[in-house]
Amino acid sequence: MKFSVLLPTRNGGKFLFDCISSILDEPYDDMELIISDNANVDETQDVVKSFAGDSRLKVLRLENPAGVTENWNQALGVSSGDYFLMMGDDDCLLPGYFKRMEGALRKYDNPDCVIYNAYTYIAPEAINNKESYYNKQHFKFGSDFKKEGFFSADQRFSIVRDMYRFKIRIPLNMQTTLVSRRAAERCIRGNVFHPPFPDHYALNALLLSDTRWVYLPENLLVVGVSPKSFGHFVYSNKQDKGLSYLGIGADFKGCLPGNELINHMHVWLNSLKIDYHDKLKGINISRSNYVRRQVYYWCRQYGSKVISFNDFAARIAKLSFIDWIRLFLSVADGESWKRIFRMLDISEKTDIQRTWGGLCPLNGVSNIKEFRAWIVGKDENNEE
Repeated sequence: MKFSVLLPTRNGGKFLFDCISSILDEPYDDMELIISDNANVDETQDVVKSFAGDSRLKVLRLENPAGVTENWNQALGVSSGDYFLMMGDDDCLLPGYFKRMEGALRKYDNPDCVIYNAYTYIAPEAINNKESYYNKQHFKFGSDFKKEGFFSADQRFSIVRDMYRFKIRIPLNMQTTLVSRRAAERCIRGNVFHPPFPDHYALNALLLSDTRWVYLPENLLVVGVSPKSFGHFVYSNKQDKGLSYLGIGADFKGCLPGNELINHMHVWLNSLKIDYHDKLKGINISRSNYVRRQVYYWCRQYGSKVISFNDFAARIAKLSFIDWIRLFLSVADGESWKRIFRMLDISEKTDIQRTWGGLCPLNGVSNIKEFRAWIVGKDENNEE
């Protein structure tokens, strides 16, 4: 078996049909779709049954709800492909994905990981929005990703090193990386997926190891953000519900309230440091950058009236004297000024566009299936 598509789902039945269709509609036989039904109590089972005639479909049913990491490991454990791809139930593949991957693997002599880009689709009501939005690039790669080809070992290590400064240079979504099973089992210590965000840990563990990575400058799927995505909970200021949904939590010395994506990044960076101490000697989590990003988040929440002045002041009071010195020293950092200008943006943008840069409104598109059809039509007509 060449490819395994892993689709763990927890009460995502409303979006699941479009995701499954985008995978199984592909005229490609050397693949399997593994659906891990995480004790769903919605329409998931009925949706899955509608595809029962496709021999490429395998279904794993968990009778009791599992955390996201356990669900992912369960799905991987029953798969058999040489390469695996993780999908969310509100994502979709673009046509030709498997043929493109097959060609890339042949061209680059079966690399360990193939990374690429995607479109982002924001469903209605995902982030306090009534209309759909999209982004032409799910992730903005830096200038060191100019053309197709291999990463160097130095580039791989520098990407991980920058993670410890909270500077992210590759998408940390598992959807945008095809991974060799052999490499994952050889290089990732313990289970392939680790909490709290299993894709973040796994990708960085693979970058740290002796692996061959290839970059393709193409959008090969659509990453969806729906009312059940963790992004919905973060950007809609419902993080507690999101953490409960994922079955995770962050607690470490010096932990500050605020953006839980940043807090949980701190957690997995520390886990990675423990597990790969031999490769990360001298690399430590930047307290300065951690504090700075939380303070930006507090300012944004206060500016959006999500927290009161008293709440804002209480958070500021949690900063130590050393934290304040670090903040003042950050004024020399260009990234700080970019964030400040974003917070002061008074242009005619909607709230969601100020929250998530680069989003464009979609008129007449109400779901990811319609967006996929629109994108395919644009590509066929060679439209920008």
